[in-house]
Formats: sequence, structure tokens, C-alpha cells
Amino acid sequence: MHKYFRAAVLALLTAGFAAAQVKIGVVNSARAISTTAEIKKAQADLEAKFKPRQDELAKLQQDLQNIQAQLQSGKLSQQGEQELNAEGTRKQREFQRKEQDLRDDVDRERQDVLSRANARMQDVIKKLAADKALDAVFDSSTMLFFQPAMEITDDAIAAYDKAFPVK
Repeated sequence: MHKYFRAAVLALLTAGFAAAQVKIGVVNSARAISTTAEIKKAQADLEAKFKPRQDELAKLQQDLQNIQAQLQSGKLSQQGEQELNAEGTRKQREFQRKEQDLRDDVDRERQDVLSRANARMQDVIKKLAADKALDAVFDSSTMLFFQPAMEITDDAIAAYDKAFPVK
């Protein structure tokens, strides 16, 4: 895949230099998206939204540790040990279920936010490329080397924050 990408870039550059000067921009799209004010706010909102559930998981984890300590103390009757083992098993299942539910909910919401931000960032980069009269914009993750003057990531972040201000 990278071999074809490099060949396409080389062909673009060769053709461009033959006809006219080609203007290329490079953007680190992962950094551009993760650094926007919208994503920073969304991260804080997600943390606040899911904090009660994280706290509940922490309490369940502490309960499980307390049960384990009681079982290891050797001070329980056989019936008390059986009851505590049953309670520990129940709490362990509850913990695992709630942990998985939380992870799924967080992942789903994070993916929704990132998908929306990614689509918006693509539009911002296209407009930025048009404004700067760039012939092509490449993601820095696919570039082996580029001149720092070609970097437009900070411009993309600023344009995104201006186009989609945080409320």
C-alpha cells in the first residue's frame, strides 16, 4: 500500500513540476482532531457523565477485595465461608457485567464524537487547502519526510475551532 502511495505522490510531484509549482500541505489529522476545543470538551463531558458508574465499579472492586480478605483471614465458619464465596461470585459477575456495559457505552459515545469531528475536520481541511491554494494535502502519518513549512495542522485546528466553537 505504501509503495503505491509513494508512487502516486512521486507521479503527482513529477507531473506538477513539469507543468507548474505544486503546493502541498501536510496535516497530522489525529493531533488536529484530538486538539480541538470540541474534542477536549467532549472528553471532559464523557468523564463527568460516566464518573458515577466508574465510582460504582470502584466500590464493587473494593467490596471484592474486602471479601477476599475476609476469606483469607481464616476466621469464618464453613457456612460463613460458603456464603461469602457465593456473595463474591455474585459481585464478581456484577462487576464484570457493569464494567463491560460501561466500556461499551463509553466506546460508542467516543466513536460518535470522533466520527462527527473527523467528518468536520475533513471539510475544514478542504476549505483550508482551497484558501491556501494547495494542490494536495497529505496526512503526516503516511509521510516519511516533509519540510516543516508544509505543516498545516495548527491552521486546521484553529480553523476547526473557529468553524465549530464550543458552547
